[in-house]
Amino acid sequence: MSFTGKYELQSQENFEPFMKALGLTDDQIQKGKNIKTISEIVQDGNKFKITVTTGSKVLRNEFTIGEECEMEMLTGEKAKAIVQLEGNNRLVANLKGLKSVTELNGDIITHTMTMGDLTCKRVSKRI
Repeated sequence: MSFTGKYELQSQENFEPFMKALGLTDDQIQKGKNIKTISEIVQDGNKFKITVTTGSKVLRNEFTIGEECEMEMLTGEKAKAIVQLEGNNRLVANLKGLKSVTELNGDIITHTMTMGDLTCKRVSKRI
């Protein structure tokens, strides 16, 4: 199953408390909460390029499944991570105490981030 495509954010759960726990300011959270977010994923075998555009902020990460890489987090901080592919539709990474799971089902991507007992879930649809 190929992740390649553009996806638009449709809904999110627990966004504000999760972003606050990550250390974002109330101002940053309010700005990011209601802005259209587009994620573009390009998959070439085990290599991935992910670009997330939220308003004027662009977050780009590249990685190869099973190899250590440096990823930029939502806070702008960089962290080392290894992304694993579970089955053929789940990307799983752990960085700085945060577990990120990106699951593709048809045209829907569900991105779940967990830190301690806080979970943020974002659902995007292929456009």
